[in-house]
Amino acid sequence: MTVTAQIRRGNARFTERPPGLRPGRITWHTYSFGPHYDPDRVGFGPIVTYDEHLLRNGEGFETHHHSGVTIVTWPLSGEVTHTDSTGATGTVAPGQVGVFTTGDGVDHSEFATAPGTRFVQMWVAGSTGAPAYEVHDVAAREGEWVEAVRLDQGSFLIGRVGTAGPAEITLPEARLRHLHVASGALLRSGMAEPLTAGDAFEVTAGDDLPPDFTVAAGVPTELLLWIFD
Repeated sequence: MTVTAQIRRGNARFTERPPGLRPGRITWHTYSFGPHYDPDRVGFGPIVTYDEHLLRNGEGFETHHHSGVTIVTWPLSGEVTHTDSTGATGTVAPGQVGVFTTGDGVDHSEFATAPGTRFVQMWVAGSTGAPAYEVHDVAAREGEWVEAVRLDQGSFLIGRVGTAGPAEITLPEARLRHLHVASGALLRSGMAEPLTAGDAFEVTAGDDLPPDFTVAAGVPTELLLWIFD
């Protein structure tokens, strides 16, 4: 099978920050967003947005509208509190995942409610119906993939590796795989290039069975993986 893999470097992401010496919010966009546009970076499969946010306590995003996407939030530190026009509210912290189904349309806001809040947020196209918001606990395990979210379009998995020293983990087979290094670093991979926090792979499979795609870490590393069949 022909397998192609594209590396998206964290330091090449679009950066958005308010003016001033101590901005209350910094956002890194992997894909084109708002005024940031690159025709070669307009999403991957059903993923239309893949962002990382760093917020001071009390900073965030005022009420705004969404429709047609499922928004998945994975906190790295601090906590994020969500409120929407259906009356739903909830707070998501490390070890939990927030799943916001925007469906046919809903307004919401989200703010950091703890110091040093940092989180990864992903928008996946294809949401219909009534909006809903849920928070789930996720018990990540060393050397294994744990499914955190399952959608009709695909699944979002968490992997931890390297906690007890050098170790490997193999990506499950899928037509499309998006692997993001949330923290730590990868020593090597199927592409023989190291990755650090903020870097990502986009792996696209052809018509035959793909070869194993294994990555290795020598330091505690958290990996975020989307798979789409």
